[in-house]
Amino acid sequence: MAASGAAPAETPTVEAVARGEADRPHSAVVRFGADTPLRLDAGGVLTSFQVAYQTYGMLNAARSNAILICHALSGDQHAANVNPVTGKPGWWETLIGPGKPIDTGRFFVICSNVLGGCMGTTGPSSTAPGGRPYGLELPVVTIRDMVRAQAMLVDHLGIEKLLAVVGGSMGGMQVLQWAASYPERVFAAFPMASAARHSAQNIGLHEVGRQAIMADPDWRGGRYLEEGTSPRRGLAVARMAAHITYMSEASLHRKFGRRLQEREDRTFSFDADFQVESYLRHQGEAFVDRFDANSYLYVTRAMDYFDLAADYGGVLANAFKGTRTRFCVVSFTSDWLFPTSGSRAIVHALNAAGAPVSFAEIESDKGHDAFLLEEPELFAITRGFLDSAARTLGVS
Repeated sequence: MAASGAAPAETPTVEAVARGEADRPHSAVVRFGADTPLRLDAGGVLTSFQVAYQTYGMLNAARSNAILICHALSGDQHAANVNPVTGKPGWWETLIGPGKPIDTGRFFVICSNVLGGCMGTTGPSSTAPGGRPYGLELPVVTIRDMVRAQAMLVDHLGIEKLLAVVGGSMGGMQVLQWAASYPERVFAAFPMASAARHSAQNIGLHEVGRQAIMADPDWRGGRYLEEGTSPRRGLAVARMAAHITYMSEASLHRKFGRRLQEREDRTFSFDADFQVESYLRHQGEAFVDRFDANSYLYVTRAMDYFDLAADYGGVLANAFKGTRTRFCVVSFTSDWLFPTSGSRAIVHALNAAGAPVSFAEIESDKGHDAFLLEEPELFAITRGFLDSAARTLGVS
């Protein structure tokens, strides 16, 4: 018991809680040692690393009902449970849960934090073998590296073949990489709001965000954790710029228009006069509390390097040659970050490879983030595709 008059213990900040997740996450963790090294595309080797993950539902006796969920840039393993840092619901609770399209009463659902992330899987904020945070000493990672780490997790769980791999945006890139790298292990692949390579426009947008972070004097050459600082301003600006790309002009207009923020007239200053300005500032401030700045550099770089066709002689169809995986590809009409043209290129390549594929372009004015929101048509497509795959494999 504290002595009378003693000052109460300070409640840790959200940022402090988030930093604690890097090594000791509030989720299951599997640790790999020197006997199971992870070789990276950049040429390095991780001889000791960990993968943090969540599971939902029960694995059946035949181990045939497992679905792997791949998260997007700012996501994590907490897809369908309360996030331990923010206290908010999981980022895909619209889609995952009992009786929902990805039915946890029927399927065993796995979601892991990506390699290079900051919620328990080894990333730049993790403690390196020498006892310091990796910082920029962690080799740059790729989407294929992320998938290799996920495959090791799936092996650890004793699952030979996944009923499905599902994801949107960067998660969709992982789905495509899974289908290319491990076709015999993926019965059904469901990439949405994604592409087989990152466009020049998107690489440029990511570079703006990275430069904002690195221009912040508190970034300290990536060593801010050791020096007790945090490049909050730079990361907030990066998030503000990115968040605009996740929405459509129609959704921004509907939500904000040119309405002023709690004032009758313009201030003729550089304060947040407009509601949209205030909203973006809030998004930036909230993001820096839960996400590591160096992880933002690493994960965006992984997306930039993603070009599936380049690994197969420049012909995307070669990535899926001979595959027996069945595919469902989904895009959204107002998604200008990953437009339908990118999804059609995937479908054309799958057709050329002779792969079974269905395609849907969903009418929505919600922009790129539509795959995370209430979209009845997406729910129906997801349920139908997974139900069909489950019936084919005899999963009840």
